Amino acid sequence: MKAGKYVQGPPAVKYRGIFLNDEAPSLSRWAGEKYGGFKHGFYEKIFELLLRMKGNYLWPAMWGSAFNEDDPLNAKLADEYGIVMGTSHHEPMLRAQQEWKRHGKGPWNYATNGDELRAFWDEGVNRNKDFESIITIGMRGDGDMPMVEGGDMAANVSLLEQIVADQRKIIANRVNPDLSKVPQLWALYKEVQEYYEKGMRVPDDVTLLWCDDNWGNIRRLPTEPERARSGGAGIYYHFDYVGGPRNYKWNNTNPISKVWEQMELAYNYGANQIWIVNVGSLKCKEFPIEYFLNLAWDPSKWTNDNNLEYTRMWAEREFGWEHAGEIADLIATYTKYNGRCKPELLSPDTFSPVNYQEADRVAADFKTLVDKAEAIQASLPDNAKDAFYELMLYPAKAYATVANLYIAVGKNRLYASQGRASANDFADQARALFKADQEMSNYYNHELVGGKWNHMMDQTRIGYRGWQQPTRNVMPKVTTIDVPSEAKMGVAVEGSALAWPGAAGKPVLAEMDSFNRQSRFIDVFNRGKTAFQFTATAVEPWIVLSQSQGTVEKDLRLIVSVDWSKAPAGSTSGNVIIAGPNADLVTVTVNAVNPAEVNKDNLDGFVETDGYVSIEPQHFTGKVDSASARWDRIEDYGKTLSAMTIFPNTAPSVTPPEGSPCLQYKMYLADSGPVDVFAMIAPTQAFVPGRGLRFAVSFDDRPPVVVDALANMTQRDWEHMVSNNIHVVQSKLTISKSGYHVLKFWMVDPAVVLEKIVVGLGGVKPSYLGPPESFHRIGAKVGG
Repeated sequence: MKAGKYVQGPPAVKYRGIFLNDEAPSLSRWAGEKYGGFKHGFYEKIFELLLRMKGNYLWPAMWGSAFNEDDPLNAKLADEYGIVMGTSHHEPMLRAQQEWKRHGKGPWNYATNGDELRAFWDEGVNRNKDFESIITIGMRGDGDMPMVEGGDMAANVSLLEQIVADQRKIIANRVNPDLSKVPQLWALYKEVQEYYEKGMRVPDDVTLLWCDDNWGNIRRLPTEPERARSGGAGIYYHFDYVGGPRNYKWNNTNPISKVWEQMELAYNYGANQIWIVNVGSLKCKEFPIEYFLNLAWDPSKWTNDNNLEYTRMWAEREFGWEHAGEIADLIATYTKYNGRCKPELLSPDTFSPVNYQEADRVAADFKTLVDKAEAIQASLPDNAKDAFYELMLYPAKAYATVANLYIAVGKNRLYASQGRASANDFADQARALFKADQEMSNYYNHELVGGKWNHMMDQTRIGYRGWQQPTRNVMPKVTTIDVPSEAKMGVAVEGSALAWPGAAGKPVLAEMDSFNRQSRFIDVFNRGKTAFQFTATAVEPWIVLSQSQGTVEKDLRLIVSVDWSKAPAGSTSGNVIIAGPNADLVTVTVNAVNPAEVNKDNLDGFVETDGYVSIEPQHFTGKVDSASARWDRIEDYGKTLSAMTIFPNTAPSVTPPEGSPCLQYKMYLADSGPVDVFAMIAPTQAFVPGRGLRFAVSFDDRPPVVVDALANMTQRDWEHMVSNNIHVVQSKLTISKSGYHVLKFWMVDPAVVLEKIVVGLGGVKPSYLGPPESFHRIGAKVGG
């Protein structure tokens, strides 16, 4: 220690904390086994954890427990550690919900039972008056429900205003007559925000705690006049949630690029008094929790330019410099994959087994990720292996196992519909993956560090039928088919769920083009148990087959490609004839596009193939910024590559084209007429009152068409948006002729986060991640 005075801080956000919520079954059972419940032995570890992560604020566990009653040492130790205590958004006046269940008299209804509630609250404030706290004021219904379901808004506002006035009288009487010296918050959660928007106000010294939509998208931020309030504003954020459209409690699904983007909004718009995040049962969420609290301490230190460096430094601190870069890349990759779809929302239909080889590509990505993680695990010293398993390998591999389970079920159902004998193999694979998931949980609970974390992976995640969790993991339904002894050939082609012989129409392979020079597949499969011989004949000389004959036991994948030196110019079709036993013949149409006007070497921009152009937004061909705003990349944001958004996020709204920053995407389109432009943006909310979330699109020199992404949004729309973690906004434009065109994406409001653009000319097929990026040449750079 060197002599002298050193100052750390002050922090940018005054109160920085976590909420131990939705803690059953995992954290509740673990705390019960290790500490006899949520007692001071447990909380002492939590207080230390908070201080190590630069936190100072806690909402304690409240499902079945009461912080102040269950152990008198809880509050005393919190004060000694310097941890500021509070209660959740629906537990006013420092009283836990469980305390009312244990001691309350009459209904939780202020209109009919005000005397009992005032006495109850008075006891809570008096009990904790000597400890540092933030007092939650206001009231929701019992069990975190609306105060009066379907009640009159004006009556509810009037009643809530009376509640707040009476609560503040209690606080003044018990703590300090000068209420500006007593930290208080009003949580504007769900319908409570509606009361505020309808005109209800609380005194300026009360902190307004704005909330996200429970899915990581902030609903509202302070306006300029609201930023002048002495109590300031804060944010209640979620890494975990119980409620519709689906619980998500099990794994880490929180990429820090998303956390940064939303909390940067919060800080820049003046919500800097309180940041608190719902962390569920803690485990698997260690990395984003620490990032959230570090960001709250100093948002200027961790920016869009160095988030990946934060991850690398974190990995180096935990596991040493040798593998820090690799581990940082794995963390960024697994959180991106996990964040695309909450595991509780996965289904056999999430990743398409038919279109764009999506299910196969996702499975291959998971295999690459897990293989890398296991290789690093094997190379680490023994004293680091358990920590790596907890922090990296389990969250990645366990999610991958569940995703692969649903992919296997999806293939089982598809193959059963086609009559494939291998359908039964995928049923067996699904059962094995279901078992592997449980085995990983058992290892985490019972064997890892000698059972140190027993029960932490008790949370169910497979078998949801509604928003609420199943009581146990339930194996998804698979189909087992009866397979006859005799051989019988079937043929399926990439891009179709049908199979021949037997299906209506003719099998047609998805288009191939001279830009991407992709290959397609034809599956020759057995509908029986006896192996058979087949032949495959390319009728046209430009069609190339991976093999011309072979033996099929269950499935054989035939790869079809094009010899472009022999392919005719323009659009052309050919045939592949598959012959099998019993004189079965299936003729597959092969389509190829080899434009004469433009080719792979002279292309400028993107090119339409197979009826669409798919674009990763960072691959713009031109960009126009303004004096007050610019488009820039958020690295590693979203489902695929990255995202583009406006900096600064406080830039004033504009009306394009004048003064509007613009992204430009030059493309060659073979078709003309109606065009669908699908802007795939983050599910950002209208956090500025009355503004919406607007952008504009246009082609060439046509006037920009302004779109409000949130106009006419219904509850069902919102559920679809957050479930898929993307908001797909469709605009209809017109192209007058084929050839080169420039799509322009204009800023209207800041905070639009653009993750992908798809220009549809009749060929876009259903998929979760959207079509893979189209071939493009931008200067000397080629991609797609």
